[in-house]
Amino acid sequence: MNDFFDQQVRSDEPDETTEPEITEPDVAVPEAVPTDDGTAPSIKAAVQELLKYGLVEHAAKPNIYRTLQQEHAAVTAILEPLDLQVRVDDVRGLIFLGIAGCVAGDSDEAWQHPLLRRLRLTTEQSLLVAILRHYFIAHEQASGIGAEGARVDFEDLQAQFDLYLGETGSEQRNQTRLSNVLDQLHKHGIVSPPDKENQILIRPIIVHLANPDQLMLLLAHFKSLAAAHPSDADPVESPAVNTDTDV
Repeated sequence: MNDFFDQQVRSDEPDETTEPEITEPDVAVPEAVPTDDGTAPSIKAAVQELLKYGLVEHAAKPNIYRTLQQEHAAVTAILEPLDLQVRVDDVRGLIFLGIAGCVAGDSDEAWQHPLLRRLRLTTEQSLLVAILRHYFIAHEQASGIGAEGARVDFEDLQAQFDLYLGETGSEQRNQTRLSNVLDQLHKHGIVSPPDKENQILIRPIIVHLANPDQLMLLLAHFKSLAAAHPSDADPVESPAVNTDTDV
């Protein structure tokens, strides 16, 4: 197992710097009219929001999203001295930060940026990202790319998670194990907490995390382990995974 998990999972996209779960209401911003005093207040506010959370979703902050989209050139000029750039997924209503010139396959040295960090996921975190991404893509295939509201029942997610990791021997421990990993991914803006119906909202940034081919290899590896040891009561050991998934 260590040989497999020591491989790096390359990310197509960058880290979010802080918790992007936004609770403040979106407010109307004034016209981005240049003044002799410098950058328009609306552009300042939009860039500050982007730097604060690492991403802006149209569904959560439509006015700020619109400013970042319409004032792309001005925003780019502000971020250029920081070696940052704006990346836009118009179809899914998502704008997020990236490191200028950093693409999949770059060396680790290219990621030595003082403002964005590369997160190394554990095996359990990587597995859950792979499972959630599968649900998200299935939702888009059924409802159309960019369709909002990709959700999964906690019980369904539990069944998938236990299938790959194995049973702990206690239903309570199984639920706690999944809840802990979900909470970790929630802090990185990938999912919402379970709602009153015990459903988890999968956020669109997940399609920009990790290489999908590597995620499929991870799932296939766990499937082979589950098939080889169907009666094991103990979960599969979860060593730390060196990844290039940036969340």
